[in-house]
Amino acid sequence: MPFRSCALAALLGASAVAAQATEFRSSDIHPDDYPTVLAVRHMSETLARSSGGKHSIKVFAKSALGNEKDTIEQTKLGALAMTRVNVAPMNNICPATMVPTMPFLFRSTEHMRKVLDGAIGEEILKDCEAQGFIGLAFYDSGARSIYSVKKPVKTLADAKGLKVRVQQSDLWVSLLEAMGANATPMPFGEVYTALKTGLVDAAENNYPSYESSRHFEVAKYYNKTEHSMAPEILLFSKKVWDGLSPDEQKQIRAAAKESVGTMRKLWDEREAKSLAVVKAAGAQIVEVDKASFQAAMKPVYDKFLKDPKLQDMVRRINDVK
Repeated sequence: MPFRSCALAALLGASAVAAQATEFRSSDIHPDDYPTVLAVRHMSETLARSSGGKHSIKVFAKSALGNEKDTIEQTKLGALAMTRVNVAPMNNICPATMVPTMPFLFRSTEHMRKVLDGAIGEEILKDCEAQGFIGLAFYDSGARSIYSVKKPVKTLADAKGLKVRVQQSDLWVSLLEAMGANATPMPFGEVYTALKTGLVDAAENNYPSYESSRHFEVAKYYNKTEHSMAPEILLFSKKVWDGLSPDEQKQIRAAAKESVGTMRKLWDEREAKSLAVVKAAGAQIVEVDKASFQAAMKPVYDKFLKDPKLQDMVRRINDVK
């Protein structure tokens, strides 16, 4: 059946689900034991309790329903009730999501969590509503760094000319181009083979993704550029949402927010575990001249944050202590 037909059929099914209030379908590209997957399952348990067993969420992990770009489209159509994606693929859809994606924006994990838990975080989530998405919550995605196959990347000069896989996002392409690298957008599921065959020289991600994807087997140098702390975002389909009662909507929002603490605990544990696994397997954790990378980012800010409102949001984030 063609995708559009499938989407239409699923849309009708999703509407029926909303009417009957039974089981919402949610997607994730990560494995079953990944913190984002486990956190949404925890959210399902919370929702089941608060709705008296009326509602639950079924998580389809390991890209079972497609890559992030696919599942964003399916969620907008209502073919999926919910999806967990990184904010980067949303940059071209909800302008405010560009702000937390910007390089070297957050000073620390604590700074990032404080910003996203507050009024600025709510503002970014709200921005997606006009595009067909209900932003429910942010999850951690750690600090993203470049990992390479043939040589360490210690300075900006070392990144020059490297073919680096990036997420399918214009901002991400520009970020790597500002480093002098050749940005190569591709779905996450294709990266291992691309690294192994030399289609790309490097990729960039956090410790848990580097470990769970087994990318450390083919890219031994994990270079701590820590160029972004772009968070994950939990999105609900507005088409499905609008068919729910205010009480049901409140229960879903509350369950999503409650799951954030669980996700962060799981994330911190998983990050430490993943780092230990990759080091034991021979990966080299490389300290870098971070200042040289930061100094190259002005063109990225100039290109993507032309809107005074987004520039003001960056200033307000910088002011958060």
